[in-house]
Amino acid sequence: MFFVWLKRYMPRGIYGRAALILLLPVVILQLVMTVIFAQRNYEGVTNQMTDTVLREVALVMQVVEAAPTVDTVSTAMQNQLAVLEMRVAPVSAAEIPSHNRMKWYDYSGRVMVARFKNKLPSFLRLDLTQPGAVHLYTRSRFGPLDIQFERRRISASNPHQLFVYTFSFGFLMTLISFVYLRNQLRPIKRLARAAEAFGRGRHVPYTPTGAVEVRAAGAAFVDMRARIERQIEQRTLMLSGVSHDLRTPLTRMRLGLAMIDEDDAEPLLQDVNDMQGMLDAFLDFAKGTAEGEAEALDPHALMQTAIEDAQRAGRNVTLLPPEGDGAGTVRLRRMAILRAVDNLISNAVRYGARAEVSVLLTDKTLRIRVEDDGPGIPEDLRTEAVRPFSRLDPARNQNSGSGGVGLGLAIATDIARAHGGTLRLGSSDSLGGLRADIIVAR
Repeated sequence: MFFVWLKRYMPRGIYGRAALILLLPVVILQLVMTVIFAQRNYEGVTNQMTDTVLREVALVMQVVEAAPTVDTVSTAMQNQLAVLEMRVAPVSAAEIPSHNRMKWYDYSGRVMVARFKNKLPSFLRLDLTQPGAVHLYTRSRFGPLDIQFERRRISASNPHQLFVYTFSFGFLMTLISFVYLRNQLRPIKRLARAAEAFGRGRHVPYTPTGAVEVRAAGAAFVDMRARIERQIEQRTLMLSGVSHDLRTPLTRMRLGLAMIDEDDAEPLLQDVNDMQGMLDAFLDFAKGTAEGEAEALDPHALMQTAIEDAQRAGRNVTLLPPEGDGAGTVRLRRMAILRAVDNLISNAVRYGARAEVSVLLTDKTLRIRVEDDGPGIPEDLRTEAVRPFSRLDPARNQNSGSGGVGLGLAIATDIARAHGGTLRLGSSDSLGGLRADIIVAR
């Protein structure tokens, strides 16, 4: 339970976690050194100096006890113990503090009080609040006495210097470590940016740098990116070549059918048109996401263009009012997004009577939704539906149109992934058919 609670407050980024790994040992080490110094060195020195003052106080008390009257105490101190530089003055009981006085941070003062209580039987109170002076109140045969001497005689001078040096050098070394850590993490962040850009269909120049392990990971990423790009290029060339080669015999067949009787040629001409549609779908799939570079586009204006094109083609589709509180532009491939939305609209009106398109734009996300009133796709078949050349005839209404070649949703999925997003299928709440969402991070 504790670790689950602690995990919520841990840094999310690699820079924050590396900084925590760096700072935590330094802080713990400084705290341990401070405690050890305070308990062993600082406390030991204070005890030694206090013992020296206690021996001097014992001499003072001997002189006081030997004086005939309280008025002769000062004279006796001046004659016998002037070298100790201590002043002794009688005080009344009302002038004695009710408790030992010291600053809240005066660690050596607490050590002194404990030492005086154990070693000086006549000890009453200790006042350490006066600047540079100590007032020691004791009992004598003449009543309470105030023995005054300098604070530097009972505690080390400038005891804070070690702490200042420790934390100053610790802070300096931490800054140096941060600079070095930043230089070490910069190649990792560059690799992450290059990988994120490639996932969104953008090619960012990247050269492996940094430590050996980071260079190895960067080189593996570059090789992987090159292989993926070669595979995409080979797929495009293969499908484009096959589709192009098949156009020539189809054209000859169309010309041949145009010369025979119209009634006899109509079924064959329909087959040729279907084959032409299949080839067009193959070409669309081959083009994939290679249509231009990403640019900053207004998604609302882009969808307005897509709906107008679909309506001119005779499709029953409506653009709903904008949703969300986001504004501005999103980096998109214009032709690729238009192709993906056109495929979704074509599927919607093929298997349903009408379709609706909506755009949700927030500060972090763009969502383009296409809904229809058709039969939809069962949940257990939605993963299969987005695969290339997959046709789910039992799940869709074949009587509403031609079955196609099963590339519409696959093309939309590829385009969404190329923008760093995804295509999600669900059930439409408003129309009751299929709901297809293209979701892209801004």
